[in-house]
Amino acid sequence: MQLTPGSRWKSAVCDTEVVVVKAPKAEIALQCGGEAMIAHAAAKPEGGKPAEGLAGGTQPGKRFADDVTGLEVLCTKGGKGSLSIGGRPIGAKEAKKLPASD
Repeated sequence: MQLTPGSRWKSAVCDTEVVVVKAPKAEIALQCGGEAMIAHAAAKPEGGKPAEGLAGGTQPGKRFADDVTGLEVLCTKGGKGSLSIGGRPIGAKEAKKLPASD
């Protein structure tokens, strides 16, 4: 799938929804719960559930980044599935530490 900054995607197997913040130059297979994510406007298939081992969940407001491809997405709606690229899980991006103020 070709991801572009600002494009919206949703999981086919749970409630997870994301917005692409930084897109890789090449096409990648963004997945949630082990299934390919679908365009936000597309109809969601019935009866899907996250695959075993890929049901760690996503939290709204968290950014998920992949150092290998350069992909960064913002989770706008949480769900039960975990995000992955071609079966390789991607984790939440750590918040930057702010300098201490005196």
